Amino acid sequence: MAYVDRTLTCVDCEAEFVHSAEDQEFYVQKGFVSDPKRCPSCRAARRTMREAGESLGRAGGPSDGPREYFAVVCSRCGNQAQVPFKPHMDRPVYCSDCFRAVHAQGA
Repeated sequence: MAYVDRTLTCVDCEAEFVHSAEDQEFYVQKGFVSDPKRCPSCRAARRTMREAGESLGRAGGPSDGPREYFAVVCSRCGNQAQVPFKPHMDRPVYCSDCFRAVHAQGA
């Protein structure tokens, strides 16, 4: 089968990169069934992060850097709050006080 270079878009940085004919042939020989999702730089960065986590004996954890917080409006009281996760619009999000109150009722 003849392969031709194809331009793909990285899921991380959204940069375009070329999935060369040689790379496509390599992927087939290795049994990979899907195209790469990340550009070479993003793949290298993920590999480095993964190897760093393995050298520490774990992957991820509190020392990985500052936690990202998201500004939200509490679904119960309407006050502004910060949460350590990216909220989904299909689920209620509570400030700390309302979260404790809601979960105390359910316990």
